[in-house]
Amino acid sequence: MAQTPRPGPLRRLFGGLWAALDFSRRLVFNLLFLALLLFVLAAILGGPKLKPLEEKTALVLDLDARLVEQRTGSPLDRLTGQLTGDGPGTEVQLRDLLRAIEAARDDKRIERIVLRTDGFSASGLAALRELAAAIRQFRESGKQVVAWGTGFDQVSYYLAAQADEVYMDEEGLVLIEGLGRYRPYYRELLQDKLGIDVHLFRVGEYKSAAEPYILDGSSKEAKEADLYWMGDLWQRYLEDVSRARGLAEGQLAALVNGIGARLKAVGGDFARLALEEKLIDGTLTEEALETLLAERGAADDEAGFRQVDLDGYLARLGPAKAPSAAAPGIGVVVAQGPITFGEQPPGTIGGESTSALLRKAREDEAIKAVVLRVDSPGGGVFPSEQIRREVVALREAGKPVVVSMANVAASGGYWISMDADAIYADPSTITGSIGIFGLFLNGPRALEKIGVRTDGVGTTPLAGAFDPTRPLAPEVGELIQAVIDRGYRQFIGKVAEAREAEVEAIDRVARGRVWSGAQAKEFGLVDELGGLREAIARAGELAKLEAPAVTYVERELSPFEQAIANLNRNAAGRALLGLAGPALGLLGERQAAQVQDELRFLLDARGRPLRAVAHCFCGL
Repeated sequence: MAQTPRPGPLRRLFGGLWAALDFSRRLVFNLLFLALLLFVLAAILGGPKLKPLEEKTALVLDLDARLVEQRTGSPLDRLTGQLTGDGPGTEVQLRDLLRAIEAARDDKRIERIVLRTDGFSASGLAALRELAAAIRQFRESGKQVVAWGTGFDQVSYYLAAQADEVYMDEEGLVLIEGLGRYRPYYRELLQDKLGIDVHLFRVGEYKSAAEPYILDGSSKEAKEADLYWMGDLWQRYLEDVSRARGLAEGQLAALVNGIGARLKAVGGDFARLALEEKLIDGTLTEEALETLLAERGAADDEAGFRQVDLDGYLARLGPAKAPSAAAPGIGVVVAQGPITFGEQPPGTIGGESTSALLRKAREDEAIKAVVLRVDSPGGGVFPSEQIRREVVALREAGKPVVVSMANVAASGGYWISMDADAIYADPSTITGSIGIFGLFLNGPRALEKIGVRTDGVGTTPLAGAFDPTRPLAPEVGELIQAVIDRGYRQFIGKVAEAREAEVEAIDRVARGRVWSGAQAKEFGLVDELGGLREAIARAGELAKLEAPAVTYVERELSPFEQAIANLNRNAAGRALLGLAGPALGLLGERQAAQVQDELRFLLDARGRPLRAVAHCFCGL
């Protein structure tokens, strides 16, 4: 009987690779099926019934997350982020923290708040100050706040400083650096190395958002403007922390400016330095902290001391009461992130999607006033104008609109705000930057480096003039600049009309210059200094509502998305999904939060030279 010939080595190699690939494919699909099965099981079973809170319970705010106005991405994005430990899943909403702290203040079962700030981050000082104010009000009720961290950076320490007692691991450090704004500059890379010419069209010597593409360093005007508003924010940071910790005037600034010598004097021991400067009240390990809290409150065999976390406490509070025909109220629309065209997910402002939310509030008879919460550095002029028109339509419908500026409401962020009945900003809000610009990229020199050239004919001088493979003709540059000039005139004209001011007066504080909220108030660009709660109160007054219900106007979730959102809040579901984490991780990278990447921004502008941009790279 003839033997089957043995396959050659190459065939055996590829056969082995195929078998391994086939096995991996079946493994992935089986794991995904298991994950889906666990998800369905968790959704059907629901979570265990929440145990009633007992007396002497501590509300633990473990803030290993980024503070946001609105969670980014879809519920599935956030779920995946929770499983993998980063991305949209590691966000905490300011509104949730404020609601929990306010409820805990009057909750007799909650004895104290424990702040754990490791991993905490925030994109600005304004939201931090609102959170700090809520913590101070909690303390004024006679209840205690204890903060602990393995160490503190500038952001986490600001929050920790608001506590009655601040503890740190003995190997930790408190590092307060001051405010700085440094950016990479790409002119040499783009023009000299790659041969790409970047043409910037703008109005206003302070409109510096696109300078990194045409310069090798910051312009004199940009440095002047940045240092002016950053100086105001830094001084307020020093004052807030010093007041909270009872430090002498100038003590904290002297420590930051002379940190090297002071640290050397204590032998490089950051914890000792923090104790001597009264930045902390003591050093404790995590275990020692749990023992201390158990002694002050009540011991718990599993958790060390009797406690409830943020999600658990919010679940016990239940959903906030929404406005109704019998009890009308206020709708809050969040505009967070860059302003772009069309429909956008949460965390990014879409000209159509955000306009739709404002329109939804206008058509809802139970909503009698709207608060537009803005946290945006701006973006496209046209989508900004779409949103502004909806603000005007709300007012014309008899519904007052109050803008509450969060960390940043600049350029396009100011555009969508200017027609409100009232504008509120925190003193440390970054705002202004009233101006627009346009970018045009062309790369004939880059193509020449690889031996490619463009040539041909056209029936008019304009035909093919916007081809990025050709040099930019002077008359086309004049055309683009004319569009930008008109856009700037429109911008300051609309601001002047909305603020009931002269165009010349607005131009003097515009020209792309950035201001702090306090400075903007001085120049008449905002009406009042305050946070979200003050804006909501003003909206209620304008609509003549007493104790109105407040609801967030957001895109309605599909049944599938709602199930996932519920699963995120379900204790049993979170436990089951912990088992499914490795399988879901095989789905690949989830969409990141809309990160403002400067090179991506540059490429997005390519080929659309007539697109006017009202954007400000002015965050901290």
